[in-house]
Amino acid sequence: MQKLFTQIKGDRAIWAIATLLAIFSFLPVYSAASNLAYTGGTGNTFSYFVKHFMHLVLGFSLMYGVHKIPYKYFRGLSIVMVPIVLVLLLVTLLQGTTIEGANASRWIKIPIVNMSFQTSTLAAVVLMVYVARYLSKIKDKAVSFKETIIPLWAPVFFILILILPANFSTTAIIFTMVMMLAFIGGYPIKYLLIIIGTGLIALTMFVLVAKAFPDAMPNRVDTWLSRIESFTNDEDTEADYQIEKAKIAIASGGIQGVGPGKSVQKNFLPQSSSDFIFAIIIEEYGLIGGLFLLILYSWLLFRIVIVSQKADTIFGKLLVLGVGLPIVFQALINMAVAVELFPVTGQTLPLISSGGTSIWMTCLAIGIILSVSAKRQEIKNKEELENDNPLDILSEAI
Repeated sequence: MQKLFTQIKGDRAIWAIATLLAIFSFLPVYSAASNLAYTGGTGNTFSYFVKHFMHLVLGFSLMYGVHKIPYKYFRGLSIVMVPIVLVLLLVTLLQGTTIEGANASRWIKIPIVNMSFQTSTLAAVVLMVYVARYLSKIKDKAVSFKETIIPLWAPVFFILILILPANFSTTAIIFTMVMMLAFIGGYPIKYLLIIIGTGLIALTMFVLVAKAFPDAMPNRVDTWLSRIESFTNDEDTEADYQIEKAKIAIASGGIQGVGPGKSVQKNFLPQSSSDFIFAIIIEEYGLIGGLFLLILYSWLLFRIVIVSQKADTIFGKLLVLGVGLPIVFQALINMAVAVELFPVTGQTLPLISSGGTSIWMTCLAIGIILSVSAKRQEIKNKEELENDNPLDILSEAI
């Protein structure tokens, strides 16, 4: 065990946060999965526990492996991965999977292992690395908007266009995070306003075309609009039902909660082990459990900023923020949906919700952050060794 700990590099606080979140996830996932087990007909709740455990084991293995890779290699890998991601997204979109006539092509099957994989989550991580690479390249350089269209914004918009028909919330989050990273990276604000305006026009055109020709391409525009409408008025919809049950769960929790495994609303709340697991956590662990999670994600945000500030290159600084901020942002959105501060989005709670792809890609992003902090730690250790060199001390004395 001691040998394993010596092999772990990077920010120890981030390792601790990720481990605490993973350990904490077991009880609420096991509890919430009981509904899935019985509605699915098997009644075997333990199998969901084992499945979640294996997802976390694979995720942390990925995190460990990635944090051993010098982060400078991610610069080149992002260029290679962007075309691969575009192909995967296109294949996913062309599957033609529909639910009640709406495009639901979010997952592809991994051959041999027969596991589902959500390609948009991989695309999000790859795109943030790619944008960080380009922004570090033009940092402190005078560039025109025209120069950046093909190398920077073309991949961004192609990826977003392929994700949009099936998953608006993920598209909106990625676009927001790219804009934020570009702003932090010093990209001219006037150019950013052009991109935001273009994005809004493109979204409006997509919605209008989708409404005018609903059979041309299955999409989820009606679902998006119904969720927004249900958030702004009192009409009864499926989203209203979910929020109502989530609020009942939260109200039932009180300060200390009803106790582990004693949630009642898990039997009625759809996606109780994934999208709405925060409501189940508060019902079972109360306000104390909710605050515990909020503190952990806030601590993670703090450490991400610290690692970014200590990175030895501009690319390292932007890379950490690019892959790290979306984790915390997604967590806040998931919590906000549960308490009806935000329309229903279908976003999971990072490292807590069940679901392999979400866990794996979160671990991939954290592994990249740890790779950057490991490099800084290596430089610091090297400087300390040089300062402790007795020959240097002797030469200074002479």
